Amino acid sequence: MEPKDSILARMYVVLTLLSLLPVLIVVQLLRIQVTQGGELRAQGERQASSLVGVPAVRGVVYDRAGRMLAVNTARYDLALDPTVSGFAPQAEAFFDVLSRETGTPASVFRRRVRQRTSPQYVQLLRGISERQKEAVESWGVPGLILNPSFARRYNYGTTAAHILGYVDSDGSGLAGLELQYDELLRGTDGRRAVKRDRLGRIKAFVDGNVVEPRHGESLILTIDLLRQTILEDELARGISEAQAKAGTAVAIDPNTGAVLAMATVPTFDPNHPSGSLPGARRNRAITDRLEPGSTFKLVAAVAAVEQELVQMEDSIETGDGWAVLQGRTLHDTHAHGTIPFREVIAASSNVGTARVVSEMDPGTFYQYARNVGFGQPTWIDLPGEVAGSLKRPDEWSSTTLTSMSIGYEVDVTPLQLATAYAALANGGLLVQPYVVSERRDVTGRTTWSAGQDSVRRAFKRTTARTVLPAFEDAVEEGTATRAHVDGLHVAGKTGTARKVTDGSYEPGAYRASFVGFFPADDPQVVLAVVVDEPQAHRYGGSAAAPIFQRTARRWISTFPRIAQKVAPPENLPSEPRFRVPDVQGLPARIAARRLAASGFQPGGEGGHPHATTAAQEPLGGVSATPLQRVRLAAQDPAASVTQLPDFEGWSAREAVYWLAERGARVRVEGDGLVVSQQPSAGESLGETVSLRCR
Repeated sequence: MEPKDSILARMYVVLTLLSLLPVLIVVQLLRIQVTQGGELRAQGERQASSLVGVPAVRGVVYDRAGRMLAVNTARYDLALDPTVSGFAPQAEAFFDVLSRETGTPASVFRRRVRQRTSPQYVQLLRGISERQKEAVESWGVPGLILNPSFARRYNYGTTAAHILGYVDSDGSGLAGLELQYDELLRGTDGRRAVKRDRLGRIKAFVDGNVVEPRHGESLILTIDLLRQTILEDELARGISEAQAKAGTAVAIDPNTGAVLAMATVPTFDPNHPSGSLPGARRNRAITDRLEPGSTFKLVAAVAAVEQELVQMEDSIETGDGWAVLQGRTLHDTHAHGTIPFREVIAASSNVGTARVVSEMDPGTFYQYARNVGFGQPTWIDLPGEVAGSLKRPDEWSSTTLTSMSIGYEVDVTPLQLATAYAALANGGLLVQPYVVSERRDVTGRTTWSAGQDSVRRAFKRTTARTVLPAFEDAVEEGTATRAHVDGLHVAGKTGTARKVTDGSYEPGAYRASFVGFFPADDPQVVLAVVVDEPQAHRYGGSAAAPIFQRTARRWISTFPRIAQKVAPPENLPSEPRFRVPDVQGLPARIAARRLAASGFQPGGEGGHPHATTAAQEPLGGVSATPLQRVRLAAQDPAASVTQLPDFEGWSAREAVYWLAERGARVRVEGDGLVVSQQPSAGESLGETVSLRCR
């Protein structure tokens, strides 16, 4: 074959194959359309659409009076797709203006974009405000992504910080009630279907599925913001005066266990928790264990009296202020000699207390300590509570009973001390403390409320009544006189104990405490105060008791029943009485106005505003108390009127209208209120009436 023919043959073959190629493509498209069309269309729809979350709103935390302590604020996370067309030319200018708006260096944004792990997504900022979000949107920079979220705000800063706790950047609780009730507060996020265009921008999907979020429940607390603020103020003041390292105080209702206030110093701002030291974020009322010292003598008093080892007026020999009992040397601050057991408690004699308890069976004393709640959690609805330490009798040494009787070789929390004294205050019942009184859903409907209950009976009511006077004496004339409040009946006990650090007593370090309740004859508040390492005053009576006193004094006004006892109302003068004006014959509107101006409440039949008042009850001239209701009966305006009323004080318009309604002609001189008339009041209604006004 000629070379020319060979070339032409090859060209024909190639052209034939090329002409068949479109046919093959069409055939392949038809095959795909028929065999895989439905599946591919569904896959395309899935790629073009996606699900986005609909965040649930975290529940609000209220105090008992309805004040919002923890709320949500709108925040936005700013992200960027740097591959979107049009972003690159604006990138440098965008980073600079964003830096000025947020205070974050522009180099941070450049680095985040440069080091992004996803080609089409990088997060620039989290939690920008509504104002910043609006500013970013106004710039019109392509590729920006704003994702809405909620941030937590604590309206009163450090107030109640250890109760409320705080959340992380994702809104999950990390401490306090935010952690304890996190699941209920957080709710459940919803989701909705959306469509995305080729640039990844979200568009509404009208027919897409929507799963509504279940918003979190709100909490109603037992604390009152005013009382909480007072307690925090006085605790901080007391810690400063005592030159102490730290301190804590907790107040509860002895009858229900409701926590009225709980404070810790040092504190922190839950809006910025990372700006504080970890120790400042610790709720010392439930996490710190301490040897209680003489406040633990409550157990000794209750056990000894109920087991009939001693009566309150029995004489106890305390000697010269020291003694060796069961191998332990004990000291009193003063020599008391022979004193009644009631004074042993009031004067806080270690020797006298240990001498009485040494005759008791160890197992019995241990059981009473357990009965009032020591050695076990209180089960308060706050995270991180410790149980303290109360050794079993088979773990005791020869000195344990003596030591424990005066508050050593036992560890308790400040909250346990408060609940133990609540049992004394309420007549022997151990109550469970709690902070949340109600939970409500997003509509305000109550989903749960705390019920009043007690854990168990710790000791007999008669025992409580028998030992109570000793704790009253401690405040009136014993070691806690600085807890006394004029006009208020207070009972309580001081405590001073050496501080244990790393298993041994720290030289010169003490914890001072006072636990008391008021009014002693009708207790409504139990308040425990603990001061850690006071330097200026190391004893409970001088470091902790004044904090109790000042707090109680300021709290009185928040308890109406207590305030009335402390400052009973004087004999008030009799209620003033005023003479009821005579408004008969006046138009109803004028009559009502005069009665109101005289301090009375007009009432009675309605009707035409210019109808004449035909009768009143009580009558004019009668003496009556302010705001008393004066019933008026109006005459029908159409009824026959033959005598003129006294127009003095009427407005010109009202007088003219009244006369015109009855067919009289009126001549008016001046304007304003009527000061005189002709004919005079009481004369017959003629054809013409003259009124002078000014």
